[in-house]
Amino acid sequence: MVGKTKTYYAHSAENRPEQHWQTLQSHLANVGDMAARFAAFFGAQEIARYTGCLHDLGKYTPEFDRRLRGGPAVDHATAGAKIAFEHWGVPGKLMAFCIAGHHAGLANGDGEGDGRRTLKQRLALQFGQDIPALDAVWQQEIHLPQTLPAPALKADEHRPFFSYAFFTRMLYSCLVDADYLDTEAFYAEQEGEPVQRGGHPDLSELCTQFNRFIYEFRQKAAKKPQRTEEEKRNAALNRLRSEILDHAVSQAAQAPGPFALTVPTGGGKTFTSMAFALEHAKRHGMRRVIYVIPFTSIIEQNAAEFCKAFGNLGEAAVLEHHSTFDDSKLQGENSKDKLRQASENWDMPVVVTTAVQFFESLFADRSSRCRKLHNISGSVIILDEAQMLPLGLLLPIVQAIKELACNYHCSIVMCTATQPAIQAEHGFYRGLENIRELAPNPPELFDKLSRTTVQHIGAQTDAELLEKLAQYRQILIIVNNRRHARSLYDSAKCLDGVFHLTTLMCAKHRAQVLEFIRGRLKNCEPCRVISTSLIEAGVDVDLPLVMRAEAGLDSIAQAAGRCNREGKSPSENSFVWVFKPEQQWKAPPELGLLAAAMREVVRHHADDLLSPHAIRRYFQRVYEEKGKALDGKQILAKHHDAGRTMDFPFQTIAREFRMIETHMQPLIIPFNAEAEALIDSLRHADQIGGLLRKLQPYTVQIPENALKALFEAGRVETVNEKQFGKQFYSLIGLDLYDEAAGFSWGDMEFLKAEMLVF
Repeated sequence: MVGKTKTYYAHSAENRPEQHWQTLQSHLANVGDMAARFAAFFGAQEIARYTGCLHDLGKYTPEFDRRLRGGPAVDHATAGAKIAFEHWGVPGKLMAFCIAGHHAGLANGDGEGDGRRTLKQRLALQFGQDIPALDAVWQQEIHLPQTLPAPALKADEHRPFFSYAFFTRMLYSCLVDADYLDTEAFYAEQEGEPVQRGGHPDLSELCTQFNRFIYEFRQKAAKKPQRTEEEKRNAALNRLRSEILDHAVSQAAQAPGPFALTVPTGGGKTFTSMAFALEHAKRHGMRRVIYVIPFTSIIEQNAAEFCKAFGNLGEAAVLEHHSTFDDSKLQGENSKDKLRQASENWDMPVVVTTAVQFFESLFADRSSRCRKLHNISGSVIILDEAQMLPLGLLLPIVQAIKELACNYHCSIVMCTATQPAIQAEHGFYRGLENIRELAPNPPELFDKLSRTTVQHIGAQTDAELLEKLAQYRQILIIVNNRRHARSLYDSAKCLDGVFHLTTLMCAKHRAQVLEFIRGRLKNCEPCRVISTSLIEAGVDVDLPLVMRAEAGLDSIAQAAGRCNREGKSPSENSFVWVFKPEQQWKAPPELGLLAAAMREVVRHHADDLLSPHAIRRYFQRVYEEKGKALDGKQILAKHHDAGRTMDFPFQTIAREFRMIETHMQPLIIPFNAEAEALIDSLRHADQIGGLLRKLQPYTVQIPENALKALFEAGRVETVNEKQFGKQFYSLIGLDLYDEAAGFSWGDMEFLKAEMLVF
């Protein structure tokens, strides 16, 4: 008589008998099937399927069986990694990275482990000695083919190993998302709580609704009177915007790949790019639109605009993914907590996110960051303000864009008024190729939409700047650091209608100040604004005169977007004056390089400083000066050097690829009664995801050392630290928060050193 085969389980159910537990065979099959569906968009179904089938192979052991009954922790990930590598060689090694790291994250292949064992160390572990021996029953329940079909991967001929590492992250994404989702479904079933996923409108529905919105907007605009000069200008502008949008949409049938949308400020880039993306996705069977924005501050604004355009479909269609707080490090006590704390997997038709979130995820090693990657495949990706991609990471970013276009059925729209010269035809080393322009005749558009006269007026002392503030009733001065802005404000605040804008003010505070500014501008009252560059981040204000401290030409173009924005005056009467500030406010080296490139363009294009040709010359000069520093962390070299053995240093690359390198921490400001109530709720909360989002408008980012000093001085407090394993800091009182200038350390000597360059 043959003995009964032992049943192994993947997950137990609390206080319920074994017949309610999830069998291991079921979990592995479910994860394999789901991972295969996820990988179908990039032709890697079978590799993904067997990665899923092997990921929990180490649970086929008595040791893990005891773990489910309260025993000690067991390494259950190494076993499947070893089997994959031993069975399939090179493709098996890529699978092994994913399997070994499906909880801990993608490790380095060899060398330094950065706190984790490398894959080489994991694969060297021996069954029965270092890790538990597998029960032979696994071979009855999982049948492995001798070979696996190669993925439909066209490796870059110049950087093939980058392609394989990129593929590994995509494969990892399929595995970890499938694992999360199947585990989530099991626990939801045990608790009788249906999983709230899916049910989103498809892109075809959204395209129809969006087109209806545009049509109705045009009909309404056409009925407006055109008696005054301003009304005639507005009508002409709306006609031009319509021409730009229609021209872009007419090209939606072009094959997926890289595109450019080069339109000056005021030309309607946001809606034009979305209209193209929806039609293009519909025609080519693509599944989502990802709108990537450089600034967290305008995500909600853009998402709200899209929701409005989608009408009653908007709430179910648009996902905003950003966070002032990094909740990926929160520690949960059980599987349900870990699932709840995992980041969004972007299973929505329209995603609005930040460039930091998007690109850092493409180079990440942790499951919480990588989980969404497979859902990027088959997407139209709109890179808004594409010129703001960080110079020190530009080469790996361009390579990632090429991978998405070549191997993952993506179209990328570089959407900006100041198009970066990252095309191979512009001399950019191994740059993007075959970029199709969606705008009709960009140079002509720049002429038609010109609203300002940009001039470099030379050096300006602070005394001269203050004279300008006194002389002009409505003026905006933009400087390069917070200290300069605060110094000017303190000297000018005796004037009528002086306002100060800085990121040392929480977003709620800035929004209130901007409302005051818009009100005074509308009523033709004195309005003198002193700001850091934050006002260039899509802030909708319109002043007749803008002064901008020397910076990159792209920043000057952004500043020009705040001057005569509504086109109420002829361009020859609306000025953007670029100036060199006093030596004490000298720009840091990186900004100094950009300013130098700008000055060179001024010498050759003084009469047409913001033309596409001038912008291209500026970026070419910047890239020439930066050279190898365009990959300052040697991300591409790290991929290449490890490629021959496929020992990719995933953990090291993830640590090095940081778009924002300053060590900043969020400080919650008890700015008003709502903020105080939210802080109090956070003290006693069991779940905090929604609370953190509501608290974002009440936070200020400050250096870690400054936050530590404030805590030691008893000026801030931690909120609910024990509950979530992470510290949230709140300012105690408002005596360090200025109603005109935000967070202010005043005469606190212990903070001055920390905040000097802030």
